[in-house]
Amino acid sequence: MSQSSHLIETAQRTIRMEIEAVEQLKGRIGAEFVKACELILQCKGRVVVVGMGKSGHIGNKIAATLASTGTTAFFVHPAEASHGDMGMITRDDVVLALSNSGSTSEIVTLLPLIKRLGITLISMTGNPDSVLAKAAQVNLDASVAIEACPLNLAPTSSTTASLVLGDALAIALLEARGFTAEDFAFSHPGGALGRRLLLKVEHVMHTGNRLPWVNRGTSVREALLEMTRKGLGMTVVLEDDGRLAGIFTDGDLRRTLDKGLDVRQAMIDQVMTIHGKTAQAEMLAAEALKIMEDNKINALVVVDEQDRPVGALNMHDLLRAGVM
Repeated sequence: MSQSSHLIETAQRTIRMEIEAVEQLKGRIGAEFVKACELILQCKGRVVVVGMGKSGHIGNKIAATLASTGTTAFFVHPAEASHGDMGMITRDDVVLALSNSGSTSEIVTLLPLIKRLGITLISMTGNPDSVLAKAAQVNLDASVAIEACPLNLAPTSSTTASLVLGDALAIALLEARGFTAEDFAFSHPGGALGRRLLLKVEHVMHTGNRLPWVNRGTSVREALLEMTRKGLGMTVVLEDDGRLAGIFTDGDLRRTLDKGLDVRQAMIDQVMTIHGKTAQAEMLAAEALKIMEDNKINALVVVDEQDRPVGALNMHDLLRAGVM
């Protein structure tokens, strides 16, 4: 067998073994899992995740996933906890301890103090008869038949199973709390999702002197001058009482020229798009983007409850804001 074939076969075997380990988890999701969820939902403090070595890396990720999905959580290194960081844990917290063997010395050392303080303990182990599992109010069984490592030594299938079980716990809690996409965005304000879900039209629209507008009866020539001054590629057309009459865009100008109309003589009423599509200031910028995409337009007028223009925005504004 060539080296290339051997590498591919090894990788495929590893993936297959880890899939089998995850498949075995499904049959263990029952009363213990429900109890773990209930303990966390009843928790008045935080979920403190602890784990050593590879389990620590998985625990760190589980803590991050919990924190970003509505369950306040953080990771504490169990060795550091024995040297002062135990002060980060309060009686109101829940400790989620990860250990494949269930007998990791750095975690076992913490058990008397956890018990003395009356802190709720949930374990995630590969050995339900271990010291850690028996000390916990509930143990989540993350055991695997064999590691994907051919030596059955390096944590591979076991860490994958723990990671998936942690994700299952986080998502079950997310749904139980009614956690929404907007809630998620508040945990990710700097990311693309946060911008899409938190940014509103009022944050990107052009207002005041930056809003291009003309009245009905204005010549197309004057409207073009206003468009040039404001640089939005459009202008709002107003009724005498200040309500929205229409919109005139670069696209309308091209259609006007195609019709052979003399833009030096034509009036805006002849060539504008009557009323046009609009947005509201409190609308999410992502909603405004969808309106533009659905209607194949590049600009929107923002109106108030009386249909009076208060702003305008275009695709470039949304692009600069990172909404698209």
